[in-house]
Amino acid sequence: MLSWDQSSSIALMQRERAWVEIDLAALSHNVQQILSLLSPKTELMAVVKADAYGHGAVTVAQTVLQAGATWLGVATIPEGIELREAGIEAPILVLGATHTADQIRAIEHWQLQPTLCTPKQALVYSESVQGGILPVHIKLDTGMSRLGTSWENAVEFVQLVKRLPNLTIASLYSHLATAENLDSTIRHQQQQRYENAIRACGYDLNGKHPRFHLANSAGTIVDASLHYDMVRTGLILYGLYPAEHLRSRLDLRPVMQVKARVTQVKTIQPGTGVSYGHRFIADRDTTIAVVGIGYADGVPRNLSNNMKVLVRGQKAAQIGSITMDQLMLDVSHIPALQEGEVVTLLGQDGNEKILADDWANLLGTISWEILCGFKHRLPRVSVGKPYGCKRDMFDPIRRTLS
Repeated sequence: MLSWDQSSSIALMQRERAWVEIDLAALSHNVQQILSLLSPKTELMAVVKADAYGHGAVTVAQTVLQAGATWLGVATIPEGIELREAGIEAPILVLGATHTADQIRAIEHWQLQPTLCTPKQALVYSESVQGGILPVHIKLDTGMSRLGTSWENAVEFVQLVKRLPNLTIASLYSHLATAENLDSTIRHQQQQRYENAIRACGYDLNGKHPRFHLANSAGTIVDASLHYDMVRTGLILYGLYPAEHLRSRLDLRPVMQVKARVTQVKTIQPGTGVSYGHRFIADRDTTIAVVGIGYADGVPRNLSNNMKVLVRGQKAAQIGSITMDQLMLDVSHIPALQEGEVVTLLGQDGNEKILADDWANLLGTISWEILCGFKHRLPRVSVGKPYGCKRDMFDPIRRTLS
């Protein structure tokens, strides 16, 4: 990730056709907002899988830990190794399934903590661990129908893991499938199943026990009874809401902005087609701005002729097919636009803003997918001073496209 200070940023960005800005102050603010919902006994696991939802895993992890998170969640072993190689010492839970001897050796070596989903997996781990006692996290399926042993078989699973050498149970957890829905029926059913399983295993919800965690971002917002010992938040860390009706619950700030430069300005006559397939044909004299970003960078081609961007604080329509490396805008209403001027695709410019939610709504998808879609050939540039961070924490000329 390319870090930012005011003395070096201008020269660096003058060489970039497009980039992603990551607001570390906004990220820290979001962590503080989440912590304000939690009791002192409840820890915050920051989910930084998928390169921290496209924001840059290492810098995000450093920032959220400084701001008050105590755990990190990743999907894969390489994601955990990346954080360890960066010097991060916080506990890291691997949320995905791992089975092979090589994977287990890597988990041991890098001091990661695995998720156990099945008795067979637990046996493999117990036989393969070589360095002492390994903390493991038991995943129960309470209604997501994804990873995990059925909550109805929790007792047998927990008893097996307790008997096995080389393993110790660090937590029992599950995952909510519909926490963002206005109808809470399934959420309550999952919570009841989870608590029934915990009690059946002989644990006291309020006593000494392995950690219990169930809440994702939506669950963290909607119901404090879901918090237990820890919550696992992803989307809300990055300043977006799991559902529109949850906006009033927290004051979140979007962390990511996507920007690009105008590379050419031209005027076309009525009847002139634009881009592949001539899906846009001018009906008047039209000033076009060509912008150096395209679908190979993560701007969905299905947004062609259907999206707007911000130029000098004004909305401008994208026209024609979005191409691999470039897209075109109608900037007829913006006088004397110059090559090199900055266009904001996602983010705020003046009083106008465009969010990942806006793209998601146009495409019939979710904001998570939009955030994760921006490719690594776009440099990540951190802006803003993170909470509690020394000014020299990030090298202002380091550039790691993580």
